[in-house]
Amino acid sequence: MRSAALLTFFTFIATCSARVIQDRYVVELHDLQALSGSKRSFGSLHENFYRNLRKRDVPFDVVREYSADGVFVGASLKLSADQVGEVAKMSGVKAIRPVIEVPRPKPVKVQVVNPTDSGLPDGQASHIMTGVDKLHAKGIAGKGITIGIIDTGIDYNHPFLGGGFGPGHKVIGGYDFVGDDYTSSKQPVPDPDPMDCEGHGTHVAGIIGANPGNPFNISGVAYEASINAYRIFGCSGDVSDDIIIEALLRGYQDGNDILSLSLGGPNGWPEASSAVVASRLEDKGVVLTIAQGNDGSEGPWAASSPASGAHVFSIASVDNIKIPAQNATVHGVTHDPIVYLSTFPLNATGEYPIYATSTDTTKANDACDPLPDSTPDLSDKVVLIRRGTCTFAQKLGNAAAKGGKVFLIYNNVPGYASITTGNYTAALVAADDGAFLVNQFASKSNVSLSFPQSGAYYELPDPHGGFISSFSTYGLNFDLELKPTVGAPGGNIISTYPLAKGGYTVESGTSMATPFVAGSAALVLQTRGKSIVKGIRDLFQTTASPLSSGTEETDLLQTLAVSGAGLVQVNIAVDAKTIVSPGQLLLNDTAHFNPIRKFTIKNTGSETTTYKLTHVPAGTAPTVGSDGILTVTAVTLNRQSARVDLSQNQVTVRPGSEATVSAVFHPPSDVDEKTFPIYSGFIQITSLSESLRVSYAGLAASIKNKQVIDTTDTFFGFKTPAIVNTAGQPGVNASYTLKGDDQPILVLRLAFGTPLLRLDLVPENFKAPPHKRSLSDSFWYWISGGILGDVKTLGALAEYDYVPRNYLGASTAAANGWTEYAFNGTLADGSAVKDGSYKVFLRALRVAGNPKVNTDFESWLSPTITIKRS
Repeated sequence: MRSAALLTFFTFIATCSARVIQDRYVVELHDLQALSGSKRSFGSLHENFYRNLRKRDVPFDVVREYSADGVFVGASLKLSADQVGEVAKMSGVKAIRPVIEVPRPKPVKVQVVNPTDSGLPDGQASHIMTGVDKLHAKGIAGKGITIGIIDTGIDYNHPFLGGGFGPGHKVIGGYDFVGDDYTSSKQPVPDPDPMDCEGHGTHVAGIIGANPGNPFNISGVAYEASINAYRIFGCSGDVSDDIIIEALLRGYQDGNDILSLSLGGPNGWPEASSAVVASRLEDKGVVLTIAQGNDGSEGPWAASSPASGAHVFSIASVDNIKIPAQNATVHGVTHDPIVYLSTFPLNATGEYPIYATSTDTTKANDACDPLPDSTPDLSDKVVLIRRGTCTFAQKLGNAAAKGGKVFLIYNNVPGYASITTGNYTAALVAADDGAFLVNQFASKSNVSLSFPQSGAYYELPDPHGGFISSFSTYGLNFDLELKPTVGAPGGNIISTYPLAKGGYTVESGTSMATPFVAGSAALVLQTRGKSIVKGIRDLFQTTASPLSSGTEETDLLQTLAVSGAGLVQVNIAVDAKTIVSPGQLLLNDTAHFNPIRKFTIKNTGSETTTYKLTHVPAGTAPTVGSDGILTVTAVTLNRQSARVDLSQNQVTVRPGSEATVSAVFHPPSDVDEKTFPIYSGFIQITSLSESLRVSYAGLAASIKNKQVIDTTDTFFGFKTPAIVNTAGQPGVNASYTLKGDDQPILVLRLAFGTPLLRLDLVPENFKAPPHKRSLSDSFWYWISGGILGDVKTLGALAEYDYVPRNYLGASTAAANGWTEYAFNGTLADGSAVKDGSYKVFLRALRVAGNPKVNTDFESWLSPTITIKRS
């Protein structure tokens, strides 16, 4: 999709993302042995590179080295930003990328549970959804397959994770790359023991490998597989992606068949170092399953990395069909028990009279303000509060101020949803149940509730079970690849947890869906053989079950931009006699659209089979508001789907033979291109015994027309980009001393990703080059800091590469809400700027743009800023 001239050589001068670690770079070297077949020692290639750095007087420190022939050879270096351009030009350097901070996994919900409590949930519902139970019934459980888990480590002493570490145990090996005290800003202290001190990795490991026969009636998807634990997180804090690379390569060299990573951060580009390495390992025959992310509230174009790697499985989350719940007993009136959303009983014994903070069940801001002085002592009551407007903590805190100890929040919409109540003894009940109790209170009925501590467990059918989890992140990535690839159960999943922390938890997140697919892949490799690796993504996609966007029969199929090919159906993938490839057709955008695509249907069965072919569209998803700038956060699907003409509507294939089918795609024509709609769907292939599908997705607009720089005032109340002072006020001080906090800060928001963002310092009288001009050969001088078109600049302030879009819902720069650059009086090369008046010239290359074409950039020229140090 992108111009061939784009970014193969890019120099990193700085970065605008808070996730980038200053003065740390991953340098990839040309793998001479892979290129020429010559023999060499690993050390000689690295030492030659270091020797050349010293010859050029480039100061550096080696943080770690990589030596995986044919995959990745290079080093992570401490390197001054002003030296990066020099390094990038050196012979033998293939690429240089900044080291990125990757946030530690944060499940949407974590609830520790205790196996000694009563009312144990059925942990096998997720297996029933996906056909794993059928394979377990046949004795298929991953035997002979090895899975590497790159995470927070594993509590291998857990009795249902093998009770030990090393050969002969379930967790056969692994490594701790970091140590307990590590964060991305601290020095790692590696050791051979990958014991988990946090919990996330142990939960992931149980989804893959928990032994059956435990108190919770759960089992891992591939509980007979062997596991290697690669610990890359300390007990708190994040990780740098140069450590992820090290773990990926170690996992490959240790011979794992599958590597599972329930981690990542907002990016959307496949060019991040860890994404590049993950994609190459997939090419080498390792199955990579990586979490798509939990940023569904941010809307489309939010794919994470390394899940954006070109060939890896990016995994979406599907809600479990059952939710662990409890029953409260109603006293004083005949009524069915009231279901409340909690895995185990509320810690409340005896009977509690009810008290409603408002008798108006439509009051949106119920208990958002301090309760009135007339409120009685609530310490012996169960307090009823309507959900809405303010946080649960605020509502519960106001009720607790009047003595409240036990609380029920009743929903403001039908159904149930997970809520966070902190340390309060509280749970959610349905809207109808809440209204019943409030009405009883209003009528002064003598009604009370009790919370049985045993025998009250209830498996609540989740009305959203089998649908994409609301938190699951939308794609596509910026290369218009189908991210996510497939979905798996990730909402309300019970699994193992460190023994010191209770032994078991219920958690939600794409972190939970990802190991489910890793375990599923193990079942396929066990049954179909490891030679299937190259086609396993096609197999999972073509056998997955498409997901609906709603509960009604007339509801549209969910957009593949959030569901991928659908919910994995593992037994079908194992038993399929028909092999369809490719499993996905990527249709790109309207500027790069090729309407004719082909796929093959291979019959590996023993009988001649006739297949019917039909087109099944999914809902089309407008991804941007009608202004063409801001990405929508709530996606509303429409029926303006593509049309597909098939070369054959029916095909008969003999055993061992295959047929090729052509499909001519016609993108939806009745859409608003300014909303950048993603259209998607399936070509369904049905025989008497099987039903498979080829997925497709495309953009019904030219991605290069998507505005990158947010020029609205939606986020801050003033238009961006802007120069602000350290108090965040725009246009207050045009003159700065650069002493302490007195410095200008450029604040900008990116409404879309950009392959290249550039900031230059220019004279006050600077005139931007006309947009009709092509930069042509002058571009190469401009990129090194001297010439912008034919206009001289004073030098680069920063250059940013493969930048993700900013989030509308994030409240800080660190959380990707905006990007900022503080000017401290020096250029990117370290040279000081004299006192005087200047402007900042900002440019952003549009996705699929050509850096040699001036009109492919957006630009902004700042107001005058004056530097006056005395």
